[in-house]
Amino acid sequence: MTELATSEISTSCCPSPLSATEAAELAAAFKALADPVRLRIASIVACCPAGEVCMGEIASEFSLSGPTISHHLKKLREAGVLDSERRANEIYYFVRPERLDALIGPLAALRAAVRPETVA
Repeated sequence: MTELATSEISTSCCPSPLSATEAAELAAAFKALADPVRLRIASIVACCPAGEVCMGEIASEFSLSGPTISHHLKKLREAGVLDSERRANEIYYFVRPERLDALIGPLAALRAAVRPETVA
């Protein structure tokens, strides 16, 4: 499949396609979320009524080692989906809603750009 430069694409065809840099950044974040354990961790943190969950509570939901859970949490932090705060001997994790908006926004724009008659 041939990849066209953005300048070669008619604006009447697609008014605002993603740049290569934007696509690479989004893909990296989606790759972090594409792992079932990471997606479940993000869900656990997002669904917590307190808005934050400590590492121990997250780990108790899985039959994985602490270092493995830490690795997944690190990947979610690197993707910007989660952030953390240390309090005494515990680390609390919380979702960064602005990052989720930044990930969902381009997908919503892609969906909006699709003409209704082309959708099955």
